[in-house]
Amino acid sequence: MGRRKRDKKALARATAADADGLREPGRFSARRKMETILRMLRGEPLDGLARELGVTAATLATWREQFLAGGQAALKSRPADDRDDEIQRLRAKVGEITMNNELLLERCHRMEANQPLPRRRPSE
Repeated sequence: MGRRKRDKKALARATAADADGLREPGRFSARRKMETILRMLRGEPLDGLARELGVTAATLATWREQFLAGGQAALKSRPADDRDDEIQRLRAKVGEITMNNELLLERCHRMEANQPLPRRRPSE
């Protein structure tokens, strides 16, 4: 059976299920979203699919972007690791410490040059 024929049959089943009230209106399963996205990637127009499914073109575009981002993450050479969160936290901390050091150096240079220090705002 050809791909287009399979897609049409799947769509007919989904439409029949919607007509029978088996699916909550406005809710799409992950599988149904994926089938819709694959139809878009095969070249079906976004606006036509949006009308057919009763969703906005922006919703379909969001689904597509999320789908492609997930695929990109799956293709990374190194899988995500528990250490990644800790690395990100530590990088943020290094950035914070670096900024504080730069501010302290600036204050030191101003004091050495006998320039007035900028007033600090009261902390909340």
